[in-house]
Formats: sequence, C-alpha cells, structure tokens
Amino acid sequence: MTRMGLQGLEPRLETGQEPRPGRNAVGEPASRTLRFESVRRMARVASLVVAATFAAGGLVSAQARSTPSDDVAANAGTAAVGQLPVEAVNTLGLIAAGGPYPFEKDGVVFGNYERVLPHHRRGYYHEYTVPTPRARNRGARRIVCGGPLRRTDNCYYSDDHYASFKRIVE
Repeated sequence: MTRMGLQGLEPRLETGQEPRPGRNAVGEPASRTLRFESVRRMARVASLVVAATFAAGGLVSAQARSTPSDDVAANAGTAAVGQLPVEAVNTLGLIAAGGPYPFEKDGVVFGNYERVLPHHRRGYYHEYTVPTPRARNRGARRIVCGGPLRRTDNCYYSDDHYASFKRIVE
C-alpha cells in the first residue's frame, strides 16, 4: 500500500513495506534514481570548480575586466589604406559612393556570427567583396563596414574569408 508523500506529489511506501524489484525506496524506477545521482554528482563538481575559482582569485573586479568588444578591437591589427590591395581601395571608393557594386551580395548584412568583430546589433555590419585577380568566384577577400551605409570610417579588411580582420585606418 502506498500513501501520498509531501504535498501529494510523490508516492511513499508504508513503513516496513519492501519496494518492488527494480524500484527504489520511494517506489520510483531505479533508473530515475541513477539519473538523479549523476545530476547531483555534476552539481557537486560544478560547485567545487566555482569554489576553486574563487579561492584562486580567478574572478577579477568588474572595473578591471574588459568587454569582449574591447578584446576584439585590441587583437585586430590595423592596415592603412595605402597598405591595402588596389582592389580593396577601389571597393572602399564604391562603398563611399554607394555603388554600383560588381557582385550581387555586396552590401548585404554581415552577421558577425564568429564574433571576430566588436559586438553590435544585427544589421550594423555590411559586407563587400574585394575582387581577387584570376579568381573564378568572389574569392576570399572582403571589406566589412559598420554603421550607416556609405560610411568607411569603421571598416575592416579580411583576406582569409572572415577568419581574421584588420581595421582600416585612413
């Protein structure tokens, strides 16, 4: 015989009653107990990791921490306009003029899914193709500009299809 336990949520065995085979003392399937035990074990490990991080002084004050955007901007190199390939300089001119662009995908929103560039709301960045000589397709070179269209003061150049960027400085 069972009676309802705490607030009627779980069945309890009467005192002295043995659980059925494959059931725990509460009358639940034994596999559920094993799952709960593994969750408890993971929670214990996680709490130990957090405690060890605090003990080692691994957390820095909020003022000393830098934002991911700061880290990205610090790690991105720079390239002067004069250091860019001629095709990239021409593409910057097209961006400033508002087109026309040689490729259909030029000017589309760049998602920054890899989070290589500083974080901004969706729609902030737009990508443009830098033609690659002797390439049969768009190639790997791109310019990504942030802010309103036709603005070239917040642009980045990539020659490896978004794996890395250099900020373009005037």
